[in-house]
Amino acid sequence: MPSPPDKRPDPNALLTLAGREGRGRLTVFLGAAPGVGKTYAMLSRARREKQAGVDVVVGIVETHGRSETAALTEGLEILARRTVDYRGRELEEFDIDAALARRPRLIIVDELAHTNAPDSRHPKRYQDVEELIGAGIDVWTALNIQHLESLVDVVSRITGVTVRESVPDSVIKKADEVIVVDITPTELIQRLEDGKVYLPDNARRAADGFFRPGNLTALRELALRRTTERVDDQMLAYLRQNAIEGPWETADRLIVCVGPDKFSQQVVRAAGRLATGLNADWLAVTVERPGQEVGGEALAELEANLRLAERLGAEVRRLNGHDYVGEILRLARAENVTQIVLGSGRASWWQRATGRSLADDLLHRSEEINVTVITNTVAEAPPARQWWRRLVLQPSLAGLAMAVGCVAAAVGIGVGLRHFVYLPNASMLFLMAVLASALTVGRWSAITAAVLSFFAYNFFFIPPLYTFTIAEPHEVFALAVFLIVAVVAGDLAGRVRERAEGEGRRAANIMSLYEFSRKLSGITSLDDVLWAAVAHAQATLHGRVVIAVPQEDELAVAAAWPPDISLDTTDMTALRWAFEKREIAGRGTGTLPNIAFEFRPILTPNGAVGVLGLAQPEGAEPLSPAEERILVAILDQTAIAIDRAKLAKENVRTAALEESEKLRSALLSSLSHDLRTPLASITGAVTTLRQLGTKMNEESRDDLLASIEEEAARLSRFVANLLDMSRLEAGALNARRDFLDVADVVRTAVDRARKAFPTRLIETSLAADLPPVRGDQALLGQVLFNLLDNAHKYGGDDTPTAVFARREDDEVVVTITDQGKGIPPDDLERIFDKFYRRGKVDGRAPGTGLGLSISRGFIEAMGGTITAESPAVRKRGTRIVIRLPAGA
Repeated sequence: MPSPPDKRPDPNALLTLAGREGRGRLTVFLGAAPGVGKTYAMLSRARREKQAGVDVVVGIVETHGRSETAALTEGLEILARRTVDYRGRELEEFDIDAALARRPRLIIVDELAHTNAPDSRHPKRYQDVEELIGAGIDVWTALNIQHLESLVDVVSRITGVTVRESVPDSVIKKADEVIVVDITPTELIQRLEDGKVYLPDNARRAADGFFRPGNLTALRELALRRTTERVDDQMLAYLRQNAIEGPWETADRLIVCVGPDKFSQQVVRAAGRLATGLNADWLAVTVERPGQEVGGEALAELEANLRLAERLGAEVRRLNGHDYVGEILRLARAENVTQIVLGSGRASWWQRATGRSLADDLLHRSEEINVTVITNTVAEAPPARQWWRRLVLQPSLAGLAMAVGCVAAAVGIGVGLRHFVYLPNASMLFLMAVLASALTVGRWSAITAAVLSFFAYNFFFIPPLYTFTIAEPHEVFALAVFLIVAVVAGDLAGRVRERAEGEGRRAANIMSLYEFSRKLSGITSLDDVLWAAVAHAQATLHGRVVIAVPQEDELAVAAAWPPDISLDTTDMTALRWAFEKREIAGRGTGTLPNIAFEFRPILTPNGAVGVLGLAQPEGAEPLSPAEERILVAILDQTAIAIDRAKLAKENVRTAALEESEKLRSALLSSLSHDLRTPLASITGAVTTLRQLGTKMNEESRDDLLASIEEEAARLSRFVANLLDMSRLEAGALNARRDFLDVADVVRTAVDRARKAFPTRLIETSLAADLPPVRGDQALLGQVLFNLLDNAHKYGGDDTPTAVFARREDDEVVVTITDQGKGIPPDDLERIFDKFYRRGKVDGRAPGTGLGLSISRGFIEAMGGTITAESPAVRKRGTRIVIRLPAGA
């Protein structure tokens, strides 16, 4: 059916389709129960594929002693299994490395829900399958419906059997093809009785328990329903990819409220089933109250519940606030949520009377958002008993001691004051004791102090004294009001203290991250960034920290604290996995969970730039939500700093390339002019001599020959300059350090210049006491000639060039001065740069721009210095000053 011209495919559907490019295809043979023939059907199809020429390999197949199934493996290539020693037993496991090395077109991996032996790369076999698919290998596998994570509790209630191995629902959702292998319950029970499913003893136990007609019918319905949902997803994807008009479903979005209790697992699974049925995205949300961070076993339970939600396909969000309902509804409205799912146990009489339960508050305040309440089917202690347990057990011994001490102090002060002054209202003393307990320890200590104050006030200050009897009715009312005020004031003061402590910790964390970001902002070196990151992470999280970054196409540890940390082969495998897959790996994750380190990728918009590994101290609790946020912030800041360091390095390289490009352009410009001009002159003169040589007079021929000689010398000097510059830049210049007479070198260079520039007037003045210097006579002579050449070009025709040599302390100073236009102050250093030329002077073209640069290189190679001064004479001209150390 063609799509209408004005309709376009859904971009998200096309992106999903594009994401499958380069990946293998996953085919799941799904059954309602063991024994329906999943493995048999899978191997039968595999044999047909083999006959059709497909490269098929059996990675692992469990026949469970079934001869018909074992016969189907004959003729198929079977990978050798990996042997693992576990508690004195040898276990045979699927060898994923051998499968990746063999790299067949199609591989058979049976029992998708299998749990791998400890120390395997992945704890679950479905993760091995995901890696194979990511490597571009097609995988066929088998799965029973009871192993789907969202159905674990449902199957347990139906069959009474606890399912211990599970697979996330996302595996089925991402499968390219789901094939249902189905037989009727009657036929399956007959197969069980015939011994085709289990051995006889096991078969009898199974028939009495799991394999009952009602159980099998319910499991069969679950399998068929889940397959129907999968077919619906495939149809919707096809319609969206091809822009076909159809009845589209509404965009449902769910939130499930997760707490630190086992009941939340039931709620999460129910929400997962609901989201799958609605084909909706969903969020798992937990709300933390400031000053009351979850810890200990409760934190471990909360993290397990959130990880379960992630496995079922939820996105986890952590909120912070006192108003649980308000925070949840705020997120729901921001994320366009249509339904909120939460659990509710049996309400206490107080909750029923006040309507203060979370479910009731959500129902009253949710307005247009639907609320689904999951009832608790697991037996628990009555809520009232739990409330009293919390009230009694939560105060610490320190809080109890503080409450008793403050009340005792109030009694002592009141009794003492009563001997000196009339004390009509001693209740204020006890109120102070309550507030002191609240502000020093907390609100439970304050409530304890309020109760103790109630009895102490009655016993010591209300007539009749030293009894708990109250004579006057108004005293009863006053005492009751005092108790209410004391409890409320203590509770409020305690809340203020807890909030202040929470804000203090939050401020300390923010300040710590601020200092860290400030430190990183001033760093441009990658090594400094990495060391700052590991030092801050170790100081904040109190564990061993490493950071690895790519170095020469291989991940290597670039910074660690303590510095003596070493990673073994298994650690490096998890580290590389985290970098390549951009997923958390290592301790407590789905990849190598038994190692000490948890590796997290350092991600930027351009991909992973490194990996941070954290190993907490032995026996330490999992990271708290606050520590988790700090770690995420450290990773984000480090990623930005690494990006900035790489950009700085790239800028330096770019600047060097730009400078190289400028030099190349200048060199080409010099070559195009300074080579072509003398060559053109030489070529023209030679051509004239060949064509008109016999017709020309002697004087004209001599002029042409002199022109050829002059231009050839000029060309020779240019080539010599290029060779000298290449020697300088390559570091191949080895200047001799012989004793030489500066006066002789100056005279030789001046004589050479007079021959090269016969019209130039050169004046010399050489001091008589010039000491010898150590240097290279040829190089120094070349420097002096280059300077005289420059003076000839820029000094003007009618002015002389002065050459002086004298002694100053322990140095010999040689100066060459012209009387040209001079050099601007800003250019006095630039004239020594390669290819720098100041333009035409008096109609003559400038040189190559290498003379002064070569001169500085030669002089510095001999241990001297060369500088320029301008103006030099009568506010004109340029003086080049050479200083060489005098020899001993």
